[in-house]
Amino acid sequence: MARIRTFIAVPLTDDIRGRAIALQDELARTGTEVKWVEPENLHVTLVFLGEVQDKEVPSVCRIAQNAIGGMAPFPAIIEKVACFGNPRRPRTLWIGVGQGAQEMVTLHDNLEPPLLDLGYRREERKFTPHITLGRVRSDRPADSMAAALREHAAWKGGEMTVDEIHVMGSELTRDGPVYTVLGRAELTS
Repeated sequence: MARIRTFIAVPLTDDIRGRAIALQDELARTGTEVKWVEPENLHVTLVFLGEVQDKEVPSVCRIAQNAIGGMAPFPAIIEKVACFGNPRRPRTLWIGVGQGAQEMVTLHDNLEPPLLDLGYRREERKFTPHITLGRVRSDRPADSMAAALREHAAWKGGEMTVDEIHVMGSELTRDGPVYTVLGRAELTS
């Protein structure tokens, strides 16, 4: 039986994606060794499921549709640069969600119980809506990275309307993951 690495996400607009890519380029100039997320793969992950049997994908898509439960499209403001880990020793570089974060938490909270019922595990840490820019590979990041994180802390990526969520498949390749939309759930007003 085939298995598909799967997650549920909020897609980004092209404008916000472009600003995030420009930010990745700026942060890359710090000289810190980072594995940057490919531009086409930037998104907000609501739930990461891991390996899903292909026969369960329709159930996951139904859960995504039910999770939006009549939610209307909502605005989301993408802003601020932060990291997981200490800014002097960051592990993951990310940009956050200001307005719209609570709605994304609601989506996450609506998805989690039925996915647990299907046998998927709960994430250990508290859900923080964010867009991963890259993962730091060096044990000793350049001091300039901490300075860049401070400098871009108030970065503004723009506003978008969240009007759908995607069930995504991820195939790991030598050149990085390749994402495929397996299902869409549209928010309706």
